[in-house]
Order: sequence, then C-alpha cells, then structure tokens
Amino acid sequence: MPTTTLDIFRYQPDVADAPYRQDFDLDHAEDTTLLDAVLDLQNTQDGTLAVRYSCRSAICGSCACKANGKTVLACMTQVEDVKRDFGTDRIAVDPIGNFRPIKDLVVDMDPFWDKFKSVKPYLIPDGPAPEKERIVPKEAMQKIYNEAKCILCAACYSECNSLTADPEFVGPAAFAWGYRFAADERDGDRKKRAKLYSGDHGVWDCTRCMYCNERCPKGVDPRDAIEKLGGIAFQEGVTSDKGAKHAQAFLISMRTQGKLNETLLVPYTDPLGAPLDLPFAMRMMKHGKAPSPFHPKIKQHGEVKELLANVKETI
Repeated sequence: MPTTTLDIFRYQPDVADAPYRQDFDLDHAEDTTLLDAVLDLQNTQDGTLAVRYSCRSAICGSCACKANGKTVLACMTQVEDVKRDFGTDRIAVDPIGNFRPIKDLVVDMDPFWDKFKSVKPYLIPDGPAPEKERIVPKEAMQKIYNEAKCILCAACYSECNSLTADPEFVGPAAFAWGYRFAADERDGDRKKRAKLYSGDHGVWDCTRCMYCNERCPKGVDPRDAIEKLGGIAFQEGVTSDKGAKHAQAFLISMRTQGKLNETLLVPYTDPLGAPLDLPFAMRMMKHGKAPSPFHPKIKQHGEVKELLANVKETI
C-alpha cells in the first residue's frame, strides 16, 4: 500500500489570521483519488479540514483544486498519477487560483457566478414561441456541442493569466457559455451579445495563453470559444474595440502583403495614440530594433489570398 505526503494549504480564519501549510501522511490504495485522500484525512486525522465536493463523478465540478500547481478535478485525479507525473511522493494541494480562500480548499465563488450571469447564459428566442417544438438540425447543434459540455468547475479561471492581470475580466467559462447561446440558431440576440462580449474586460482582453484549454477537465476549450466570439463580433460589425482593430490589422496586412507588417498594428489599432509612439518607434528603427514599414509583397501573395478566402468560406 503506497504512502503519500499531502502538503495542504490551510486557512482557518476563526483560528489564525494568515494561511499556513500542514503535512499529512496517508496510506492509501493504488486507485485512490485526490478527493478520496482529502476526505480520508478529514475523517481520520483532522475534522476541521474544509473541502467542497458533491457528485464525486466529475459532473458537478465543485472539487476543483490545485495538485502540485496544476488545476484538476480532485474526484477524477488519482494520487498515484500525480506522483508519477511529478516524480515525487509529495503532493501540494491548494485551492484554485484567482479566488479568495474562505476556509482551507474552499474559495469564494461569488465573482465567478456574477460573471457567468453577466453573459446572459440562457436562450433569448428569435420570435414568438412556435406551436410545437423548435427543430434544430444536428449539424447546427454540433457547432456548440463542445461549449455545452462545460460544468462550471472554474478550473479555467484558476489558470487564467488575463484574470490574474485584470480581476474584472469576464473569463473563459462565462464566454464559453456565451458562445453556446450566441451560436445557437434559435437565439435572437446575436448582435447584442456581440456588443456585450466585446465591451470592457471582454473577449479582446484574453492574452491567448491557452491554459484554459490545457486545464479544462471536460475538453471544452474555452479559448476556442473566445476566438469564435471574436468571429461573431466581426460578422455583426462590432469592431470598435482596440482588440478587434488589432485583429483587423493582422488581416489587412496578410491580404495586402501576404505577411505580417508589425508597424501597421499600432496606428491601425489606436490611430489617436499612434503619434505619441512615433519618437520611440523612430529610435527603435535607428538601432535596427524595428522592421521597416515599407517591404514588398511576398512571392506567394496569391496563395495567401486564396487561403484567406477559403478560411472565410468555412467559418
């Protein structure tokens, strides 16, 4: 029977003002999950250890935590797998990141739910209710299948660099749900959703670190949903945000020259602020640290334009 040392984050506000860490040694079976291990400690070694859980079947998402710095669902993560992955018999167990701990592994989820509600995660019909059910083609529902798998475990929020930099960022899970309804054929608020999601702290503030995709236990790929919401914003003509203009500059550069022209990005993204950056840009060019804004089209420019046209047809 293997033995594991669990180094657990402790925060007991009724006992101590500051968080601390506590080691527990546990003998367990080969197939013991991390959640089972923590509950075993709670039952046999320290009844004050607080952890949030419910279904124990990777459905409710409430047992998300960090194991050696990696966000996981405790109920679907085996202790021996974590030890094998990190090459150690010691596992550091922490609450999910970007949330305020309430007690031990339990965090305050209110900001998460507020952001979830802000994207209007429900269907807004495109007209009066039909006499019978609305029939939606399977192909149409397949477009939102991935996003519909989200269980709101907040693992993506735990790893989100944008959220760390800006606590007001709406976040990956909420946007995944936003896309689930924005792309639903039965929804009638597509343009309003595009404006809502493109506002302050919206889709264009994502840093594209991809950690939300990497850590999602259900394969929802929230970053992909954010990307698709950006596409919907373009289709609906919602492009006033600097992030949208930045993306447009990429497209213009590729269409006109077949490659990225970095010097086009700043003036197109922020025309009013660009003159303020001009002296800095000139100094960079003088020292060979910035590319020339004047460079010819690539030889394969026609192929690039054809590729862009093909991509547009498939979106």
